[in-house]
Amino acid sequence: QVQLVESGGGLVQPGGSLRLSCAASGFTFSRYAMSWYRQAPGKERELVARITSAGGSTNLADSVKGRFTISRDNAKNTVYLQMNALKPEDTAVYYCYFPLRGTWGQGTQVTVSS
Repeated sequence: QVQLVESGGGLVQPGGSLRLSCAASGFTFSRYAMSWYRQAPGKERELVARITSAGGSTNLADSVKGRFTISRDNAKNTVYLQMNALKPEDTAVYYCYFPLRGTWGQGTQVTVSS
């Protein structure tokens, strides 16, 4: 079955960086677009970034443009979210999402605080 396993979250100071990873299995990863979402306490889940199957096109939420980058390694069945210049408002649980099947990962907590 489809599985998505996120890793790389943690506590970081404002201005710091983290790289999230999402390891996928159970489907032909290289054929499909992937996305990252996040959900902050008391807020709705929101789209952060998405990437096409070959990685040739990406889209980022306005709130993270210029700071976050989404990428993928199809040989490793993994999608990444590089987060730089982190702000306290980036604090959230970050989820990997496979749109075709509507499958979510378990999420990884990112906390930006001094």
